[in-house]
Amino acid sequence: MGKGLRWTEQWMRRALWLVAFVFAGFLIGLGNQVVDNIIYLAPVPAAEHFLDPAKAGPLQAASREAQKASAEAETALEQAQQKHRVAQANTKSARDAFDNWIATRHATARPDQDEELIARNRELDKLVAAERTALAAVEVQEQVALDAKQAQEKADAAYEALLQPARQAEFEAERRAARKVFLIRLAVTLPLLLVAGALFKYKRSGTYWPFTWGFIFFALFAFFVELVPYLPSYGGYVRYGVGIAVTVVVGRYAIRWLHAWLARQKEAEALPDAQRRTTMRYDVVMERIGKGVCPSCERATNYKDEQLAHCPHCGIGLFDRCPACNTRKNAFTRYCFSCGTRANVSLAD
Repeated sequence: MGKGLRWTEQWMRRALWLVAFVFAGFLIGLGNQVVDNIIYLAPVPAAEHFLDPAKAGPLQAASREAQKASAEAETALEQAQQKHRVAQANTKSARDAFDNWIATRHATARPDQDEELIARNRELDKLVAAERTALAAVEVQEQVALDAKQAQEKADAAYEALLQPARQAEFEAERRAARKVFLIRLAVTLPLLLVAGALFKYKRSGTYWPFTWGFIFFALFAFFVELVPYLPSYGGYVRYGVGIAVTVVVGRYAIRWLHAWLARQKEAEALPDAQRRTTMRYDVVMERIGKGVCPSCERATNYKDEQLAHCPHCGIGLFDRCPACNTRKNAFTRYCFSCGTRANVSLAD
């Protein structure tokens, strides 16, 4: 902020910059709402949409039936395995009891227990047979589950083979939708950039400059955030190409502006001192002096040198003496800082 600005004006300028950023924030919010809804203008159907119903229908039905059969087989296998575990437990319990009884029989050596031995042995054989039957049932269910799993895998593989071309069609549809969305974004963003460029060129210092700069910030955000990330890649060629083109355009504008500014500076520096002062603004002059540069040519100047009276680069008068009190003073100030006499300064406001 320039040292020549009034205190109230300095704070008002800060407040107006805040207005510019707030205005840009609301515009960005509104733009986001619009951009977020652009995607609905180009919906992309799922891959199943591209399938032939005459071919896909039977395969989907077969896959569902295979899944159902596999689930039923798994359930039956779990039941058979549980029965086999129960049969194993019964056999083990009976065998342990039989072994204990045999041990007791050998210890007592009682012949009257032979019939009971035969009966216990028969009961144990029945349990072993039941365990084998349960194991056979488990093996049968394992085979059924394996067949159902393989049938499901076969049906899924056939459906997946049919789905591959549909996935490619879905990918192509996504690319077309992305291009369409990008073109819509471009159609929305490009006019904003053109308007922002015109405002920057003609209105950036106008009366309503906070709204001008707010719109410029909004347009830049729309370009770099809402458009550039959605550039079609095509292996990076498009993005790098667009980057080169934008750099060339901006660089060319900057170079032309610099040359035009240098030409204007040379013309201004060739004018007489009094005439040159009429083209300079008071606030800008005070700001440049505060930065230690010449207010006319903007080259570094040593204002601490008490012998300095004119710019050594362009010759414009920097210091003079008050006609009333003869005090050395800044040649651009409107009043003498010593006696308050009005100076003959013709700077623009």
